[in-house]
Amino acid sequence: METSDIPHLLKEISDPPKQLYIRGILPSEDEYKFLTVIGSRKFSTYGKQVCEHLIRGLAGYPIVIVSGLALGIDSIAHQAALDNHLTTIAVPGSGLDDSVLYPASNRGLAQNILRAGGCLLSEFEPTFKATNWSFPQRNRVMAGIAHATLVIEAENTSGTRITARLATDYNREVFAVPGSIFSPASEGTNELIREGATPVTRAEDILDFFGFTDQQPQQSQMMALGPDEQKVIDVLVEPLSRNQIADKVEMSIIKLNILLSSMEIKGLIKEELGKMYRL
Repeated sequence: METSDIPHLLKEISDPPKQLYIRGILPSEDEYKFLTVIGSRKFSTYGKQVCEHLIRGLAGYPIVIVSGLALGIDSIAHQAALDNHLTTIAVPGSGLDDSVLYPASNRGLAQNILRAGGCLLSEFEPTFKATNWSFPQRNRVMAGIAHATLVIEAENTSGTRITARLATDYNREVFAVPGSIFSPASEGTNELIREGATPVTRAEDILDFFGFTDQQPQQSQMMALGPDEQKVIDVLVEPLSRNQIADKVEMSIIKLNILLSSMEIKGLIKEELGKMYRL
């Protein structure tokens, strides 16, 4: 466990932490843009898919994903960053010692973050146990350490809204994903947009803000598709079952299953709840 110098962005906020404890490697502010990604613990399928989709679109660019290690969208954001080889920073509401790291169910995720070259960050003493007040306090670190904050889903009264408000107070960009007017999980994000947050519907919206629009990703994710693979990609404009895909591409289910298995291994598609999704 080491103490770290306070990053420049954090020094700019009105109430910067007096000290930071770190496990792992803190990325350089000179080399990376920092994006805090937050959202509801009670996420919807839509929220999960959007989070994974947007972070996947940032792959290959010098962007660090910051989140709070909490259950829900935070965990999804960290895992999506790992899956797409992006550096990620976790800022828990506890100290960083394994005995107190919160939530305990995400200690395996924390280890994966460290193994991938990311870091855990906290202003609390290493053995400090999370309390009700420690989460709002750590939220200001999440808002302050990043150039921008992306809100995936949020109820109107939530810690996510607090973090977004802090980011605004610190004169940082706030992005919000529009959602259904019938979904409680989108009430907060829709309200943030009404208040002036920038709506995000694609990764390019974020890349444009960071000035990466005209740059190629450092490691291209593109690969040549075979004719049959292209057919599957073309029909997956929405999630489909294997039988639905077979009907649309006019292929036997036996041949299709072999093809889909190969495409999953390549990271082109994934199956969830009995339906295939395009990646």
